[in-house]
Amino acid sequence: MRVLAEGKIEQLFGVLDRSTELIQKAKDQSYLDSLIETLGFIQSDDDEDPGLTEADIKKLTNIYAGFNPDEYTAETIRKGIQMAILKAIRIDKIQANYQITPDTIANVIGYIISGIFHGKKELSLLDPAMGTGNLLTTIYHQLETSIGVTPTVSGIENDDAMFELAADSVELQKIHAELFHEDTIQNVLAPVVDAVVSDLPIGYYPIDANAKGFATHSESGHSYVHHLMIEFGMKHVKPGGFGFFLVPSQLFQTSEAKQLLKWMQGKIYLQGLLNLPKELFQNSAAQKAILILQNSGEGAKQVDPVMLGEFPSFKDQQAFTKFLTEIDDWEQNDLL
Repeated sequence: MRVLAEGKIEQLFGVLDRSTELIQKAKDQSYLDSLIETLGFIQSDDDEDPGLTEADIKKLTNIYAGFNPDEYTAETIRKGIQMAILKAIRIDKIQANYQITPDTIANVIGYIISGIFHGKKELSLLDPAMGTGNLLTTIYHQLETSIGVTPTVSGIENDDAMFELAADSVELQKIHAELFHEDTIQNVLAPVVDAVVSDLPIGYYPIDANAKGFATHSESGHSYVHHLMIEFGMKHVKPGGFGFFLVPSQLFQTSEAKQLLKWMQGKIYLQGLLNLPKELFQNSAAQKAILILQNSGEGAKQVDPVMLGEFPSFKDQQAFTKFLTEIDDWEQNDLL
């Protein structure tokens, strides 16, 4: 069964890749832009394109001839598109902010969310920095499988290319989602949800005037965009709801962390900070952690103990499974 699934992923990637390379060569443009056009083509009945010759259009028609989206599961489509985006990142030498959250990390976050929301019949999710949508859709499928809930999902993305990739991916996977092509820090009118989940961009937010309305903004100079995003996210979580953020493991060890902690005091509970294995990152400075926050209200309380620790190597299955069991025990006996 696994071989069959992997074969379908490779098959889908082959269609996307051949089409993308043809468009890239014909239009002398980036692989990424050509991939976006490919995803548009395979969802449209219109085979006209002013930038392509009749011969090229005929070649594309032949590539798409054997393609039927209904023959692929949503998860297969997600993984096929993910492979194509990873190739775009490599071929075009795209900046770090385009990097996709690895499935191994997305699955761990999904596992934690599944444990906390187990037994719920409805669940709404928001990603305020969704990028290409891979983290959001990975967790969507995981929750469907693990706890039998089809979440209501929303996402925000400012970058044109990433938004188009996310929108096309969601459409092909037949996921009903509310997507906002906007700058999150300009206070998007996004829904209030049960949980916010995001692999946050790291660095400074360039428009100081937009950050002024946030309690976590810097007193002088630019503010950390990940601090602003955490604040935005938790403002869009229901009372007692959760935020799951992928953040620098040194989040609370910078001088700017004072503003973040001050804002959290009395209304946001720090429930967990779990460092991901060092082996996943080029150096210790790049190491990330899963930050678990909970809004006050609806009976929520500061958990004791806070879940702190570091995941063992994902390659050490025995130690990794043991750590997941510890998380399960903490969720059931301390958090919930």
